[in-house]
Amino acid sequence: MNTLKSFAIEADKNDPLAHYKDQFYFPQHEGKNAIYFCGNSLGLQPKKAASYIEAELESWKSIAVGGYFGGKNPWLYYPDQCKPALAAMIGAKEDEVTVMNALTVNLHLMMLSFYKPTAVRFKIMMEAGAFPSDQYAIETLVKHFGLNPTDAIIEIAPKEGEKTLHTSDILDAIEAAGDSLAMVMFGGINYYTGQFFDLSAITEKAHAVGAIAGFDLAHVVGNIPLQLHDWKVDFAVWCSYKYLNAGPGAVGGAFVHEMHSGNINTPRLAGWWGNEEKERFKMEKGFIPKANANGWNLSTSQVFNTTALNASLSLYNEIGIEALRNKSMLLTSYLEYLLCQLTNISFEIITPTNPSERGAQLSLYFNTNGKAIHNKLIESGVIVDYREPGVIRVAPAPFYCSFEDVYRFYEIIKNNF
Repeated sequence: MNTLKSFAIEADKNDPLAHYKDQFYFPQHEGKNAIYFCGNSLGLQPKKAASYIEAELESWKSIAVGGYFGGKNPWLYYPDQCKPALAAMIGAKEDEVTVMNALTVNLHLMMLSFYKPTAVRFKIMMEAGAFPSDQYAIETLVKHFGLNPTDAIIEIAPKEGEKTLHTSDILDAIEAAGDSLAMVMFGGINYYTGQFFDLSAITEKAHAVGAIAGFDLAHVVGNIPLQLHDWKVDFAVWCSYKYLNAGPGAVGGAFVHEMHSGNINTPRLAGWWGNEEKERFKMEKGFIPKANANGWNLSTSQVFNTTALNASLSLYNEIGIEALRNKSMLLTSYLEYLLCQLTNISFEIITPTNPSERGAQLSLYFNTNGKAIHNKLIESGVIVDYREPGVIRVAPAPFYCSFEDVYRFYEIIKNNF
């Protein structure tokens, strides 16, 4: 690597995925594509999303209720189209994956299925500084069971003077909690620092002390390949509007390991869309869940909230998550290298330097003026986001970001600050 623009141009020429940049719409800045490093918050719109939505609008227009059983993509089974790509991405069997609701709704549903506090085993472990929604969900869950969050929630924080966690500290904390621990519920990637946790090791240690292992994978799915089935993760949830490029408020997803999803006696809250299809339209009482992750479905499928996800997943099917991850590691390493050459601005990269401990995001911590610097970047045509206190998150998503985008970002900081 070097700081010459020619390096970026040559890297893009040699990138077998470079042409996928043309498959997305970009916000504009002064008549040009903005530099979009915010796919960790909202992915760009795939150009084919409109045709996917128009197809379902046409079914609704032309055959109305007949669209559930007829038309190009019968709505009764519409979300199931997402399963093959998602299962490949997260290392799951298709029966372990479902598409439904939204992220935090799914988190509540899963935790109510798997959190079974007793007088001895009632504690939940999470990372300190988790995304607020996760904090709220766990806080209200333990209150729902009449417990005091101060007593029931264990938060694991970095050591003094550090910004990220050591896997050994997490595992030691799980072992120390022992028989009191009912569940470990971490974000797969911490939204603030960008740290990717060792989900396999955490799951293994949680199971060793008799606890459930669950994860919020909002920042992981579509970003880093996983092996949830082989790791024996109990459950996981995610959104689809970040790296999956499915649009604002798009449908969420969930994984339930077959040791639970294949057992119809696994507790859950029920709705008729999770009922066994052979029995569903008898319209009788008595819930009989499907013997797969779809057994957690509640309401009628969210067709229009799923169409853009299907459009984006069709691109993932062409490439595969491994190829995207390979490019992502190169892009993020190049970004890190260029940022480390800057001498005109003071910040700390708090995301781990080990590529296996991060995804497409680098978090830049500013002791002062972080928000002002963020605003100036936006004015310069660089779309990144800011999180208190003092962090600008920079995420060159490999589907549509290029090496030249990274170089332009470096040039803007070098020449304007």
